[in-house]
Amino acid sequence: MADVEELAAIAVECGLKLHRDLGPGLLESVYEALLAASLARRGLSVERQKVIGIEYEGVRLREGFRADLLVEQSLIIEIKCVERIAPVHSRQLLTYLRLSGRTLGLLMNFGGETFREGLKRVVNGHGPVASSRLCVNNSPPYGAGRKR
Repeated sequence: MADVEELAAIAVECGLKLHRDLGPGLLESVYEALLAASLARRGLSVERQKVIGIEYEGVRLREGFRADLLVEQSLIIEIKCVERIAPVHSRQLLTYLRLSGRTLGLLMNFGGETFREGLKRVVNGHGPVASSRLCVNNSPPYGAGRKR
């Protein structure tokens, strides 16, 4: 299994190609299905609409939320198709990461003019039993002045 950073780099490459080839304007479910197929062609395990249970104050919910894509059981990808992503979208993904105990997620918006403007890397730096001090990493997206 690849490291979560390697998975994220592959996912970004696949998302960029998808956005470049198809452009904005399709339903989120179309981008989700095609991105999942692209990742699977790269040999990765991908689950669509993965049900993830949560527990809160002793109450267990079998279906706490659904991750759009779960790659190799470690990377959550949340897909949007809106003109511009809102801060709530990053917070939503951060909540998913915190509740599932995962550390890295990608928010991919296929509705913008460019893929780069709609790509956010969200990091849960506090693990599964996080306090209220959570982190949304607003560092530049992959390929934007960052060496891999």
